[in-house]
Amino acid sequence: MKRSASYQRGLHAWAMVTAACTFCLVIAGGLVTSTGSALAVPDWPLSYGQLMPPMVGGVFYEHGHRMIATVVGILTCILAFWVWRRDSREWVRVLGVIALCSIVVQGVLGGLTVLYLLPTPISVAHATLAQSFFSMTVILALATSRTWIGQLPQALALARTTRKYVIVAGAAVFMQLVLGAWMRHSDAGLAITDFPTTYGDWLPPWGADGLSSINAQRAEWFQLPPVTLPQLWIHFAHRLGAIVALGAVLTCGIHILHRYPREQQLREPALVMIILVLAQFLFGAMTVWTGKSVQVSTTHVATGALLFGTVMVLLMRAFHIYRLPEEPPQGKAAT
Repeated sequence: MKRSASYQRGLHAWAMVTAACTFCLVIAGGLVTSTGSALAVPDWPLSYGQLMPPMVGGVFYEHGHRMIATVVGILTCILAFWVWRRDSREWVRVLGVIALCSIVVQGVLGGLTVLYLLPTPISVAHATLAQSFFSMTVILALATSRTWIGQLPQALALARTTRKYVIVAGAAVFMQLVLGAWMRHSDAGLAITDFPTTYGDWLPPWGADGLSSINAQRAEWFQLPPVTLPQLWIHFAHRLGAIVALGAVLTCGIHILHRYPREQQLREPALVMIILVLAQFLFGAMTVWTGKSVQVSTTHVATGALLFGTVMVLLMRAFHIYRLPEEPPQGKAAT
């Protein structure tokens, strides 16, 4: 079978479907955590020893998540095989293999979270890999598109600076996703019950006396269980990460909108990125204000995935479409 770097409608459509289904999988995973259904099915890979248990209560969310994961796994297998056989670009073929390996590892991590009763490190790795895998499917969908394949690189005077901004924004968003997963799987999502303050102060307590006062408030005012100092500081670290990510993304987006008024390939994802990061910040606050409403907290997870995927699109375009301008050799006189 002949390999080609030309546009293939079927391959691109399959990549788009895989990315869309992966986004649904992220939402399903968020629902499992938000509804506390992670151990609704205590065995793996079967569910109560069955392929299809009664879809009631938490089983609906947990087993539904497994069903969507199976579909995504099949789609990814076909996508990786298709790319390997038909695409001549080495990096695209390698990315397809990495995506396939990632979905296998993701399934194993999901099983381990059940078998070992939700250990925090494995659960955090599972959630982080889910976001990373979604970004891989987005990149594969982008790389197989007609626009990407038919676009000729052009020199851009500020390309070097722009790439730095996008890299910093991507790193900040990724670290925030890790902190968010750590917070969710440490039961620290409501460790702080007010926003933007922390029980009326700007910093969590450092010692036992302050913690005792906070737990008394939680029991009397909110009927919530006590928290530990690590839970408080994990939650607070996520808030600090949100500020860093917000600043990095807004700085990057404003830079692009200001410097490249005619570059649609950069302006569109930059504008979407700005909208998503503002929405993400609002959903984070609403998660606290609503006491971790299932709908709001799941939307928060899904918006984080969309934000990271958008930053990756911007990063790929900044490196692929806009190359650095060529510099004349040093010491050579101009003619």
